[in-house]
Amino acid sequence: MLQLSFVNFKKNAYLFVEGKANNDRFYIIQNGQVQCSNDISIPGYEAQIFGPGDFLGVIPCMSSHLQIESCIAITDVTAIAVRRDQYPELIANNTPVAMKIIRTFANKMRVMNGILTKLTLHQVASESPEELFNVASYYYDEGKRDIAIYAYYQYLKTCPNGVNVDTARQRFAELKPNTRALYFEPTADAVRKYPKGTMVFSENQSGADMFIIQSGEVSISKVVEGNEVILAILKKGDMFGELALLENKPRTASAIAHEDCTLMVVNRKNFDQMVSTQPQMIARLTTTLAERLWALHRQLTNSQIDDLSHKMVDMLALQLEKLKIPLEISLNYQTNISLQDLVNMCGIPGPLQPQAIDGFTNLVRPKLVNSKIVVHRPEDIVKSAAFYRSKVGS
Repeated sequence: MLQLSFVNFKKNAYLFVEGKANNDRFYIIQNGQVQCSNDISIPGYEAQIFGPGDFLGVIPCMSSHLQIESCIAITDVTAIAVRRDQYPELIANNTPVAMKIIRTFANKMRVMNGILTKLTLHQVASESPEELFNVASYYYDEGKRDIAIYAYYQYLKTCPNGVNVDTARQRFAELKPNTRALYFEPTADAVRKYPKGTMVFSENQSGADMFIIQSGEVSISKVVEGNEVILAILKKGDMFGELALLENKPRTASAIAHEDCTLMVVNRKNFDQMVSTQPQMIARLTTTLAERLWALHRQLTNSQIDDLSHKMVDMLALQLEKLKIPLEISLNYQTNISLQDLVNMCGIPGPLQPQAIDGFTNLVRPKLVNSKIVVHRPEDIVKSAAFYRSKVGS
């Protein structure tokens, strides 16, 4: 039987401290108010005040990472403590709690994605369906025609009277005879296979399917004003596409097959059934969203690092930390990312990329195997990145 404990905090007491490892539990506030803030000031991501019914510490708890913010009681506070191992039982007995956490995560992720786009690319991402044409044209100009054709199709479908429809129709017809792109329209298939370099879905596209990677890799990216940022490279077991399913809003980012991949499709009907019958799957989705929010928070911090080579070191450290490999005993670690992937993750503009890569190479001296980075002594990379972050704003 599930037994949860109540915890009392006096005014000015800390519930969590940023950077600490007390992440085995989270709190549900019953009475009082708590303010949460970050050591590094991030524009658009300000301190927040939480009250009864709000959740604190769920992201580090469910992702098993360090605390991402400091939370201090601004009144006397009573909270329910939920240990990580109690979460599946909690949501099995109380589905609305799980859905509140998941929907809060989805909303937070959409907000953080917008802030990250603005800070990294110095632009505000538009949610207009006309942006589908800009996404398609970016990949067309980059020579990534199997990606471009999918986005052109979605543009023609969404904006049949759009201002760029003639160009989109011409380019779609040009690319169609030789494309490897698949699944222009949703199908009833429970499993889909995508060749490397094809698009699963485009940002600003409508859609309500979530995907679970059974094999291969998928990159999640955004294109704004002719620049691309890779938000994540996902692997077997990872989920993506949940935001559109949860919020019934256009996709916030594009999903592209980074390698040949096999994906399991979860539609709205299947998801509703999962919520009511599979608490372990919902716990896994919560963990996935927590991992992604933790990474987004780190990327927001990365956006505040001015030195380009230091920015790349920190981004590489983030990829290593996400993997949770035993850093202290790893001498050489083969990553799945290239130098080009790394500069794209940092959102470094094309003209500055050679300079950034040269600086990064001089600092890290990475070995490349099949164009992918091999890290010597990952622990040193993580320590260096922490030092560079500590200098932000100092």
